[in-house]
Amino acid sequence: MITWADFEKVEMRVGTITAATRFKKASKPSYQLTIDLGQHGIKRSSAQITVHYKPDELIGRQVIAVINFPPKQIANFFSECLVLGVYDENNDVVLLQPGMEVKNGCRVG
Repeated sequence: MITWADFEKVEMRVGTITAATRFKKASKPSYQLTIDLGQHGIKRSSAQITVHYKPDELIGRQVIAVINFPPKQIANFFSECLVLGVYDENNDVVLLQPGMEVKNGCRVG
């Protein structure tokens, strides 16, 4: 069990994907995403979401991301946030997103 204080430490915010390209140097099929998180800035993320999504379909999509992890180097790329999703029955990621459009940077709670 975690406490409410533990949960509050996790900065989950809404952002809009502004760019998505194939990450050719990643060891597993991935995209490099650029995400506008409003007042929290523009962050980049590596995401293994190639089964259900094409890069051009991701542009303009709002997603939920954890923004207070330290950057993680993946090959020659620094992932600055973790885009959240649910694993389907085949262990492929389905993105979490708000049910309606909200302002970039809004906190999940």
